[in-house]
Amino acid sequence: MLWVVLTGVALVVILGLGVYAGKLLFLLKQQGIRQDKAKNSRISSITESVILIAKAMEQQQCDLSEGVIRIVNLLNALPLNEPPDFKSTYPHTYALFVEISGFAVLEARQKLSKQERRKQDQAREQIESEYESKVLDELPKLKQYCESIA
Repeated sequence: MLWVVLTGVALVVILGLGVYAGKLLFLLKQQGIRQDKAKNSRISSITESVILIAKAMEQQQCDLSEGVIRIVNLLNALPLNEPPDFKSTYPHTYALFVEISGFAVLEARQKLSKQERRKQDQAREQIESEYESKVLDELPKLKQYCESIA
């Protein structure tokens, strides 16, 4: 009689733990689905931004250096499991980014004297002119890549 009661209690406990484990697995699967949706949404949003910036650069509605800074930062923020080597795929875009990344921006730029700002602007424009055609040549390939993963 005692064995029957103990076996019954054990079965109820095991059944309860099984139901609880099943519920946790279901919740975990739902969380994974939500994370995948959020990741895909982020990828889509970033690629749309890159395409928009690239088009603006091609139409000369956006400064080359500003566009490059934005594009490189967006590409680096793409939440891909195995991102391609963007530096070797778009070497001129990344080279321009490296060369102009040393210039003052935002508040640091405001603190510069007018003469120093003008000097930096001239240096930046010189660097931009060296890379302009090469970066513009990379933009169609970049837009195509973004459209393929969106």
